[in-house]
Amino acid sequence: MTARRLLLVNGPNLNLLGTRQPEIYGTTTLAQIEQQVTETAAGFGLEVRAVQSNHEGELIDAIQAARADCGGIIINPAAYSHTSVALRDALSAVDLPVVEVHLSNIHTREPFRHHSYVSAVARVVIAGAGPAGYEYAVRYLAEQLS
Repeated sequence: MTARRLLLVNGPNLNLLGTRQPEIYGTTTLAQIEQQVTETAAGFGLEVRAVQSNHEGELIDAIQAARADCGGIIINPAAYSHTSVALRDALSAVDLPVVEVHLSNIHTREPFRHHSYVSAVARVVIAGAGPAGYEYAVRYLAEQLS
């Protein structure tokens, strides 16, 4: 069953989705995104373990634990995209396919958001597709795991 589970990782402040800057991030809540990912994955016979934290170490622990029972990782590292070499290194170390997702197009925003440390270890980067980006990520990983 190991390869039939995906880890869904959401970084800092994403717990505020639906109310935080809806003009940028939309009105969909994190709970709705997690439900959408779970339903999409189930259609491919996949399970999902979701984790959100505002603490870098908790995200790293979840990523490292995924080596034991996950076949791929979907991650929206949020602000850690632009600052966390440690998160990038954890993703690289687990040697699982990674899809990086951003609700907004980070390349059209403030210049400091244009670079992501995670992108270098992700097989796919989806930015600017809103909540649908998570569904695209599931579809990609489901194809990779089949």
